[in-house]
Amino acid sequence: MSSPSQTHARGGAARQLRIIGGAWRGRRLRFPPSPAIRPTPDRVRETLFNWLTGVIVGARCLDLFAGSGALGLEAISRGALHVTFLEHDPRAVHSIEDCLRQWDPAGRCSRRVVRADAREFLAGVAEPFDIVFLDPPFASGLLGPMMARLEAGGWLRPEARIYVECAAADTPSVPPQWNCMRSNRSGQVGYHLYLRQRGIAVE
Repeated sequence: MSSPSQTHARGGAARQLRIIGGAWRGRRLRFPPSPAIRPTPDRVRETLFNWLTGVIVGARCLDLFAGSGALGLEAISRGALHVTFLEHDPRAVHSIEDCLRQWDPAGRCSRRVVRADAREFLAGVAEPFDIVFLDPPFASGLLGPMMARLEAGGWLRPEARIYVECAAADTPSVPPQWNCMRSNRSGQVGYHLYLRQRGIAVE
């Protein structure tokens, strides 16, 4: 049986992630304990950003259900021009802001951390992005509506990349403009990268 101190140490380690590549490679971030925060594992993030090689540098990114902030922070580390972090949990928002202050005290990296509900945010005035990270809670039922709002609301630039994470057993029903470039699974998690195609008409 673990002692309280051992249990606490294990819990603390479980709430830490490391940046895989780029300028902040090896740095570790902590995130608050919350059943709603399900960070993308290191191995999956490494695969994802290998897929994004060649388009991440200079990209404008939206981390729509930021949670720990790991995807957006990894994007900045690898040369993204800007990242907007969207998260409704105030503790997670504070954690992301604190991490950015520590890692970039001079504010040289362009970023925006927004505390809001994703549905309300996407109902606002659109800012087109090159890359969107879309990883809502699996049981929330938000994946389909969020994909539709991204497409219909003008949030995606021509040839934008959209990363979707969902339960491995699910097959995302995506807008007809989105073409699946890469797809894989890790345990109970399925992860997919889509390319928004130019010039596809929707009847």
